[in-house]
Amino acid sequence: MSVNHINGNIFRQMVLNGANNLTNQSQYVNELNVFPVPDGDTGTNMSMTINAGAKELQNLEEPSIGKVAKILSRGLLMGARGNSGVILSQLFRGFAQGLEGKDEATIEDLAHALEQGVKTAYKAVMRPVEGTILTVARQSAEAGLKKFANCQTATGFYEMIIEEMKISLDGTPDLLPVLKEVGVVDSGGQGLVYIFEGFLKALKGETISLKDQSLAVTSSAAAFDMEHAEFGYCTEFILKVDPAKMRFKEDIFRDRLGKLGDSIVVVQDEDIVKVHVHTLTPGEALNLGQKHGEFLTLKIENMTEQHNEIIGSDQAHAQKAHQASKEKEFAIISVVAGEGIKQQFMENGADFVIEGGQTMNPSTEDFLKAIEGVNAKNIIILPNNSNIIMAANQAAEVTEAANVVVIPSKTIPQGYTALMMFNDQGNLEDNLESMNQALSEVKSGQVTYAVRDTSMNGVDIKENDFIGILDKEIVVAAKNRFESVCALADKMLDEDSELVTVFYGEGTDEDEAGRLAEYIESKFEDAEVTVIGGEQPVYSYILSVE
Repeated sequence: MSVNHINGNIFRQMVLNGANNLTNQSQYVNELNVFPVPDGDTGTNMSMTINAGAKELQNLEEPSIGKVAKILSRGLLMGARGNSGVILSQLFRGFAQGLEGKDEATIEDLAHALEQGVKTAYKAVMRPVEGTILTVARQSAEAGLKKFANCQTATGFYEMIIEEMKISLDGTPDLLPVLKEVGVVDSGGQGLVYIFEGFLKALKGETISLKDQSLAVTSSAAAFDMEHAEFGYCTEFILKVDPAKMRFKEDIFRDRLGKLGDSIVVVQDEDIVKVHVHTLTPGEALNLGQKHGEFLTLKIENMTEQHNEIIGSDQAHAQKAHQASKEKEFAIISVVAGEGIKQQFMENGADFVIEGGQTMNPSTEDFLKAIEGVNAKNIIILPNNSNIIMAANQAAEVTEAANVVVIPSKTIPQGYTALMMFNDQGNLEDNLESMNQALSEVKSGQVTYAVRDTSMNGVDIKENDFIGILDKEIVVAAKNRFESVCALADKMLDEDSELVTVFYGEGTDEDEAGRLAEYIESKFEDAEVTVIGGEQPVYSYILSVE
């Protein structure tokens, strides 16, 4: 295919190709993770983000590239996961702004739109780091502006852009020392290259299919299509339609429910509507109903208690939607992984828990659903993971439902300590001050296993070693898990340490955690140790020291 102008239909196929190409290579991108731990998720996050946008274009027939780019941008914004996914969404947000009002894009239009995308992405990042996806996008866009006039076709333009991206990608280790130390290029930059290589193949008339259909990224609604026969909540309510709210149309309402589940019954009698649906996301069904009126009755029954881990966040969503008849002054949303940790956060003041963390970064849309699920004037989000903060911030910026503030907690210990400082009788300003202050007063430790041989910060690491991470630095490596966690505790504690919380995870038992507590108390007599079965994946232990 040889084109000088790209319209909406061509761009749509480029995006679908790009999404599939990245998805096919997502595991390799994950493996570029700097830390040798089993939590590399850049490829997964970027794949899920671009697929969220591609899903919006799947059945779209729109000749205007400006409109297609805008629809893509919205999909990416809502589906953005992890820092790399949020940056990707911002790159295409700016790209869409650069093409606004255009039915077709010339090569020059494309060059300026890429530049606009880079500007938008850099503005979205508080402290941009060079040697990352941002660098790859910026340097290739700068080259695009200088060289677009030499390109005779859009195909030639994208060939040039990809060549510049690869040059930039190869240079990322020179800009980010940790990449050079480990011997890899930036994973986000590599993901961006795969997307653009998919674009180019589309321009050449090639269609990229998924190598493995199990890699297909689905929305929660699509996931329900596979599982609704066995799992879900039976959700029933009677609604009194309020003419002052959104206009109610039975067929439209039924279609919207159809995206959430099955076994749907919608019966209207004047201003009374009876609704029945089986769904994994009952909170969404309740929110949908509440847009049109007030509940007279409602009932939610869990049809599969054994699958609470899968649908636990939706259960919390339903409970909050059920309970939130009166607006609260405050609500706290927290992100955690592990049923035990989730229970601790809920018992200590969290109103809504999004199940996620390493390898399971929630999207912007997940945060927006949680924000809708709590009825409060002021909502505080505890992301508890450095790779989740940007998605939380993005949700806070786009929501109009409440005043939403993100406490930038990067670890479970930080979030847990900040949560303990919350005073529901205080004002927002004082709470934010004390919760933010708490972040600097806790040390965070984690123990997991190494997925490859490497050397970092002077620590020699062999595959399957148990490694101890203090904040963001690997400080311990040992063949034995107990030996590793004890060595990590020695690095974390001193004579001033007073409170130690041990969350033991999957694959670790209470007896071993108890022996760890005894070890700590024998060496640090002033330390009070609490042991909690966190049931978290990936990390055998999470240690909090105050």
